[in-house]
Amino acid sequence: MPLDLKALVRSIPDYPKAGILFRDITTLIEHPEGFREAVERLAETHRGAGITHVAGIEARGFIFGAGVAIALGVGFVPVRKSGKLPGETIGQNYALEYGVDTIEIHADVLGAGDNVLLIDDLIATGGTAVAAAGLLRRTGARVAHAGFVIDLFDLGGAEKLRAMDVAVEALIPFEGH
Repeated sequence: MPLDLKALVRSIPDYPKAGILFRDITTLIEHPEGFREAVERLAETHRGAGITHVAGIEARGFIFGAGVAIALGVGFVPVRKSGKLPGETIGQNYALEYGVDTIEIHADVLGAGDNVLLIDDLIATGGTAVAAAGLLRRTGARVAHAGFVIDLFDLGGAEKLRAMDVAVEALIPFEGH
């Protein structure tokens, strides 16, 4: 019988600011069977999809993305905040609530013929995930699949990715913000 992954996610009220109910995955990754099952469920859905690389979004996407890459037997591509990668990079700006941020990947890591699975711990409004999918596609790679541990479905991020023709899988749906 599969584990109840939702029960392993801690909810912290008023973090990082009043009115926010923070969904904390650290309690899930601290649980060895829960962590293993989350990674396996994300990988299993994408077996046979011709995935050549898993891209994980900084920072918690690294935790799940690296595990999924190992489970699928493919390489891992870190999607990092600006200025964190050595070597030549390409970047993508995206809007924040107050301002703009940039994510980057190595310029030479992907190309035409690559099929990338995008992974992160959580999708909320979708700003970072949409930017990451766009950035990865700029290399010529195909990005047709994304996986998340948590979907805050009321915030619409998964729908934004679907509008880009990216199939979205989330293990745990949560209401709210």
